[in-house]
Amino acid sequence: MRFIFKTTYEQDIRLVKHGGQAFWYGLLGLALAAAPLLPEYYLSQLTFVCIYALVGVGLMLLTGYTGQISLGHAAFLAVGAYTEAVLQAKGVPFGVSLLAAGALAGLAGIVIGLPALRLTGIYLAIATIAFGFSVQEVLTRWESVTRGNSGITVKSISVGWFQFDAEWKLYYLTLGMLLISILAILNLLRAPTGRAFVAIRDSEISAQSMGIHLARTKTTAFALSAALTGIAGALYAHKLVFISPEQFGILLSIELAMMIFIGGIGSLHGAVYGAVFLIALPQLIAVMKDHLPAAIGHQTGLEPTVFGLIMVLVILFEPLGIYGRWLKVRYYLETFPLYKKDSFRRQKTFMKSERLR
Repeated sequence: MRFIFKTTYEQDIRLVKHGGQAFWYGLLGLALAAAPLLPEYYLSQLTFVCIYALVGVGLMLLTGYTGQISLGHAAFLAVGAYTEAVLQAKGVPFGVSLLAAGALAGLAGIVIGLPALRLTGIYLAIATIAFGFSVQEVLTRWESVTRGNSGITVKSISVGWFQFDAEWKLYYLTLGMLLISILAILNLLRAPTGRAFVAIRDSEISAQSMGIHLARTKTTAFALSAALTGIAGALYAHKLVFISPEQFGILLSIELAMMIFIGGIGSLHGAVYGAVFLIALPQLIAVMKDHLPAAIGHQTGLEPTVFGLIMVLVILFEPLGIYGRWLKVRYYLETFPLYKKDSFRRQKTFMKSERLR
């Protein structure tokens, strides 16, 4: 098992803690860089993984690190997607339209964040669901801009003379945006603002007693989370090519929430693992349908049923999600044959902030 004796503050805040992490992250980076060598279908799925992971990073900042529940995040995704589609149709440069998508979604986050300051738990979840329905209704009714249920065709991305007209180009763009967002959130979490987010998650009363402005901090969390989701929505629109209001319904919001819970709440690793799970599971179900009895494999609603069942199993047997399970496996391998079964059970008695990853 690796122990690090830290002697400087710079060593404590370093993103890569030791050489082993640098090696494995470097190896992962090489694998991601070589992904365009895969068949185009698998590369397309990896692009979706990057987009959903970007949404997961934003939602993790709000739910995993600030403790604010949101079941209407598909609305922010829709705001970003439609902003990008409308501005691209008017010939606005991609860089400007992407920033506008994030800014408008962030403004929508402030709009929902301010009224929800006094809400917690199930009441906050209901408020975000209502916001999601409202945005979907506006997109349906505002036909002069959104074309209603007829939908909008989104132009391909172009930056000057360079055209993102191939799948590998869009993949590199989404991967780059994901890496930038992860690095930005990691640095934010080490700053006073990020520490304030975690303090509010652990105890609002204690955070307020330490001088943290609850209203401003919660609103900031909503705005940043919505802005990241809006940027992901802009990339999502270019990936889908065609968008319509029904693509951003309540079911998508629930899937996004499930994504971070199954991946591992309170960890940016969990946002990425959850995105991989969200994209891979439907493919696995489609493959398994041919091997299941016809009475089961041909039933409608099989995918939501499997999603719900897995969510229940995760809550009951692995509350820390896929990343939590990986931590246990890694700890077992590091301490074998001296592994103690109750190690992680004892860790649950620690404060959540002491398990900040």
